[in-house]
Amino acid sequence: MIPIAETRGMIKDLREISFRNFLFNFDFRNKMGQLLFFILLVINLAAAQRSPSQKTQPAAPSQNWQTLNGDSPVVIARGGFTGIFPDSSSYAYQFAVSTSLPEVILYCDLQLTKDGQGLCQSEIQLDNSTTIASTYPQGGKTYNVNGKDLHGWFALDFTSDLLFNNVTLTQSFASRPSLFDGILPISAVEDVIGLKPPQFWLNVQYDMFYTQHKLSVASYIQKATRRRGIDYISSPEIGFLKSMSKFNAGKTKLIFSFLDKDLVEPTTKQKYGSILADLSSIKPLVSGILVPKDYIWPVDANHYLEGPTSLVTDAHKLGLEVYASGFANDLPASFNYTYDPIAEYLQFIDNNQFTVDGFLTDFPSTASESIDCFAHTKKNKRNSKALIISKNGASGVFPGSTDLAYQQAIDDGADIIDCSVQMSKDGVAFCFNSADLTGESNVMTTFLPRASTIPEIQSQKGIFTFDLTWSEIQTLQPQFISPSANNGLVRNPANTGKGKYLMLNEFLEMAKAKAVTGILVSIENAAYLASKKGLSITDAVAKALSNATFDKQVTQQVLIQSDDSAVLQEFKKVPTYKRVLYIKEITSSAPKPIVEQIKKFADAVNLQRPSMVQTTDFVTTGFTHIVDDMHAGNISVYVSSLRNEYTAIAIDFFSDPMVEIATYISAIGVDGIITEYPATATAFMRSPCSNPDANLPYTILPAEAGTLIGLAPPEVLPPAEAPAPPLDVADVIDPPLPPVVAVVVTAKAPATAPAGATTKSSQPANAANPGLGLVAIVVLMSLLCLGY
Repeated sequence: MIPIAETRGMIKDLREISFRNFLFNFDFRNKMGQLLFFILLVINLAAAQRSPSQKTQPAAPSQNWQTLNGDSPVVIARGGFTGIFPDSSSYAYQFAVSTSLPEVILYCDLQLTKDGQGLCQSEIQLDNSTTIASTYPQGGKTYNVNGKDLHGWFALDFTSDLLFNNVTLTQSFASRPSLFDGILPISAVEDVIGLKPPQFWLNVQYDMFYTQHKLSVASYIQKATRRRGIDYISSPEIGFLKSMSKFNAGKTKLIFSFLDKDLVEPTTKQKYGSILADLSSIKPLVSGILVPKDYIWPVDANHYLEGPTSLVTDAHKLGLEVYASGFANDLPASFNYTYDPIAEYLQFIDNNQFTVDGFLTDFPSTASESIDCFAHTKKNKRNSKALIISKNGASGVFPGSTDLAYQQAIDDGADIIDCSVQMSKDGVAFCFNSADLTGESNVMTTFLPRASTIPEIQSQKGIFTFDLTWSEIQTLQPQFISPSANNGLVRNPANTGKGKYLMLNEFLEMAKAKAVTGILVSIENAAYLASKKGLSITDAVAKALSNATFDKQVTQQVLIQSDDSAVLQEFKKVPTYKRVLYIKEITSSAPKPIVEQIKKFADAVNLQRPSMVQTTDFVTTGFTHIVDDMHAGNISVYVSSLRNEYTAIAIDFFSDPMVEIATYISAIGVDGIITEYPATATAFMRSPCSNPDANLPYTILPAEAGTLIGLAPPEVLPPAEAPAPPLDVADVIDPPLPPVVAVVVTAKAPATAPAGATTKSSQPANAANPGLGLVAIVVLMSLLCLGY
């Protein structure tokens, strides 16, 4: 992969060639010319990061594929790159070609107009993916389609001129970008063929319906493909495939497309499940089958994987290719994949039983990555020097800060496992994400009366660790935080309540026993704990590290993190510790005097993602130069916190966590990533595509900030957000820590009761309670023993 700076320099040389190719490939309708420059920028950036020699190199031959013919699986772009652009638009098709494997197949769902013209649209009803309903409000009708009444706007009710000249495309998924709605025309089949794609796939879903309305799909195909053949024709209708059996024999593959198993195939009147059970019956007719992905890897009612079926191996034994459909980065899949789309693709191609022959996908770049960058790499050595730092362990897989989350992070390849230290009421230091227990435990079910508001820590009420004893905290059940739960993306419910919380000394012993590369110990609220609760969290951490001999060895790296400069100063006495300033504020730059101040007490900074990548409505607008500012001062930079859920990933990253990781490491140049899913980061580091100096036929392209938003007309853009301010001294310099106050727990005198009255324990109401005095003594002795 070519560095970004060099990439920008190559744009000028490539622009003239790309301009000629672009004009040849596209038919601009409805004033599309004004967007030419921006599309060129995207295409040039994609092309520039693959040299001409790279684009023509064959795929690596060392991989052993279990496809029917032994070749690598193919990528089939459903309607182009529909995860970003409107389905079957010129942008979607061209972007698919620019960002996918060289032999990507462009897929078109055929619909016919009133005058027999073919267009590409995935749904027979056009009102969900075009502006047709607002353009022709009286044009809706109800038709019986394969035995089911459907109401909507159908292509067969309009001439091609009416559709191509007056109707534009919209995004059919509410969760996908609407930036390009209403600006791109419907694509005719000839438009897509005119792009000269590497391969072209035509899907005919409704031949019988069109035949009933006196339109011939077969005649249209014969006419439309005189100049350029079709590589694949698929259909769920056996009768249509029989009619095409002699079409371009030997050059066009016929594929039977399976629908839901309980639906009825219109020609034979058999359920698709019955046909699936007798694949030999369709073998003489077709070269392969296209099936929903759960035909191969079923998912149970709780969204967990079941064992694979024998479909792929059975079909391969009959000489049938198997293509799997239904792949999209932004559609929830099995919890087994932990929201990593690459993990799902690999399930179908990188196992010891079979490999599907291709993917039908809305995100062809991610499918391409899975094939050329991640398959057969589990035993690879890492290519990147960037650190993988866990966030509360593998907190996307198990509840955070538990023994199971830490073990999972270690198993998943994290270099550094982390402990956010909290203090219990009785002075026990333990690992938990925040001082407030309400988010990640079931504390409210038992200790709701302990809720309080502490403005120094947070604005909302909470139940805080320092108001419960360690024995009370041990009774709690760990819970997941699902940051995208409002979007329906909950985390691994089968693991809710699993694991136990660890004392800091237990965490340190675990890190030593597992021989991880290092640990990160995070400290917050030190001033409040010292001045209000009589607890010195810095002393507790220093003592635990010393007892575990981390201050006397250099084998394992120790990172001490805090948002308080005074806390970091406390650990300056141990030179082997690396101190990390956690900058919570969203910023855009660090002036040199500020960097010099940071350098006095920190070796690294932990920055929030928005401090590096500026976004507006989930679309990137630019990269800041704060990482360069820090590096100029010899300060390492970590970015936090990365998540796999697509709702946490900017649209320019294609809902692909691998592209986000590539952007932060390869383009922005961070020294480490803090992630809730260490396995995803490890897979990236092991991939040959993570090596920016490798000469590969395909690689993962870092995002170029602002390119997607630059494609949209100015009038549809959201208001530009004000840039984040630069760092200020107040953001990084804190006052010295206050002394630890002496807190003595004393019994509260009970309220006075009438003479002779008794409490519920039948003791006199004004009697002293010796138990409370004993508790006070025990707590005081504990504090004295700990050196407070």
